Amino acid sequence: MYSSDDPVWYLHSLNDDKEIEIAGFILACFAYGRVDIMNNFTDSLFKRIRGSIYEFTVNFGKRDKQYINHFQYRFNNGNDISYLFRQIQKAYLDYGSLKELFLTDYSSEDKNILKPLNYFTCFLKKNVPEDSGFHYLVPDSSKNSACKRLNLFLRWMVRKDEIDMGIWGGEVDKSKLIIPVDIHVYRISKQLNLVNRNSCDMKYAIELTNKLKEFDPEDPVKYDFALCHIGIENKKPPTIF
Repeated sequence: MYSSDDPVWYLHSLNDDKEIEIAGFILACFAYGRVDIMNNFTDSLFKRIRGSIYEFTVNFGKRDKQYINHFQYRFNNGNDISYLFRQIQKAYLDYGSLKELFLTDYSSEDKNILKPLNYFTCFLKKNVPEDSGFHYLVPDSSKNSACKRLNLFLRWMVRKDEIDMGIWGGEVDKSKLIIPVDIHVYRISKQLNLVNRNSCDMKYAIELTNKLKEFDPEDPVKYDFALCHIGIENKKPPTIF
């Protein structure tokens, strides 16, 4: 498990919850493409920042753009990264943390976290130009996107075990999380006949989550790490389902 290249391991090197939250969101936003290239990119980005990721983010201004202007990761450039820091900064200025932003529209009565996720993404995308690549980093959860990276971030923040950080203190019920569905999870879950739906979208993610609740209704998303890494490592899936 610990030998995998999963970006979550970087968070285990941090001690402060604000550092973990901001770094976790940035890591999740860039969690597309080859994991080794993604890790190299985020390592370079964090090294370029130096010092506290939290302090850099909440004090981010025009002169700080020089630290990230030259960065390019696949579909995203330095301008997109600047928007990412600015929007996280706005969340901290208005709400105090990404957790408090998410909790604004969270209710324990909801079936899952889709409603607060919609509020969360709507706030972060506000006033960002439509042609900005930032909108790829933070997809629109209200348009049926699977939102794999956002759900991955929530998994890291809400669940607590040897993998996930659980720094949100149990304020979000882990049974309401939605599994992060990428091509690897999609392929393996189809091979295991866990889902009937063919489109890899939010409805697929919810259907898969509900299926996994048959095995663990309190913590269905705990299966994500295994499903994802079976796919990444091209291993033959088990036949236990």
